[in-house]
Amino acid sequence: MSDSDDVYTRAAHLPDPPVPNERPVGLPVYRTSAFVFGSAEEYADVLGNRAPGYVYTRIDNPTVDAFGSAVAFLEGAAAAQCFASGMAAISTTLLTFLSAGDHVVAPSSLYGGTYSMLAHVLPRFGVETTFAASVEEAAAAVRPATRIVYGETIANPTLTVADLSGLAAVARDAGALLVVDSTFASPVVCRPLEWGADVVLHSATKYLGGHTDATGGVALGSAELMRQIRAMRSDLGGSMAPDEAFLLHRGVATLPLRVDRQCESALAFATAMAADERVEAVAYPGLPNDPGHALATKQFDARNGSTRYGAIVTVAPRGGREAGVAMCNGLRLALNATSLGGTVSKVSHVASTTHRQLDDAALRAAGIAPSAVRVSIGLEDPDDLVADFTRALMP
Repeated sequence: MSDSDDVYTRAAHLPDPPVPNERPVGLPVYRTSAFVFGSAEEYADVLGNRAPGYVYTRIDNPTVDAFGSAVAFLEGAAAAQCFASGMAAISTTLLTFLSAGDHVVAPSSLYGGTYSMLAHVLPRFGVETTFAASVEEAAAAVRPATRIVYGETIANPTLTVADLSGLAAVARDAGALLVVDSTFASPVVCRPLEWGADVVLHSATKYLGGHTDATGGVALGSAELMRQIRAMRSDLGGSMAPDEAFLLHRGVATLPLRVDRQCESALAFATAMAADERVEAVAYPGLPNDPGHALATKQFDARNGSTRYGAIVTVAPRGGREAGVAMCNGLRLALNATSLGGTVSKVSHVASTTHRQLDDAALRAAGIAPSAVRVSIGLEDPDDLVADFTRALMP
């Protein structure tokens, strides 16, 4: 503290806060943009990555690192990097490993924001993408310039289950990285690193946080790959804020409890919707007749003999786009709202919301029906959800 008698100087140099010897039970929030050093040399060493420490929250922050470590622990990863959003995690990871002239192989059914990045943004910088509908098509699409094979553990919104070990083999043979967005699964359902992925991505806004009150993203993998991603994150600036990290870290503690309940309810809901004659199609890997059921059963975790297939169900009512919109508008419990993975069930009419970036041809190629509604199952009683949707379906 300054020994000056001047009130301005004293106010600017208040006493240092106490540092407890005891470990706090709750996660401290380091709500600071900068950290103090004892010397110019120490400052330079930490900033230059010659010594461990914290300089600036855009680069690293203890609260943010605690959240990243928590997710890495669940995912079985050596290291993690955290971001301001899921798209920041995706775009930064892609930009870390791609340069002009490079090539990406990605699934035809893909989250709209990722599709836009691959189809519209990266081509401006000389990066091409081939969209493939299967492992066989992915293998055929590989070029000498292929640097990334991309996948989604459970595709948004078709719920196609990725053959992770098959894609890993394609990437390995091509000398490329397998990057997998596992947002829809969460580490409770599937851990792609165990199936050969190099980098796993999550929109932490969804299941990891779980309460629709924080936004963030995370990339996970080896220490070396995360070192490279960290450097790009620092340059691009899409870093996570400590307050968001605190909220997301708190959500991780209840992740298994929430996801177990949501998966159980999703199976009951999907089964009921599939039996309703007013519904043209239901996509959910937990249904025995779903094309991805066998693969999901192989790759996804089971608890007490019951496999968890995720908590997203895509329902396509009969009657085209009008029927899908009408069902959304007729709901009383489930909310018309963006995002997913929270405690309250939400719906999105896919063609007009989450995949608005796709034209009709791209929607058809992705296997998305005009009436398709993505349903994120929350923590409500499943019977109440079934009743809500049954009432909302057009006669």
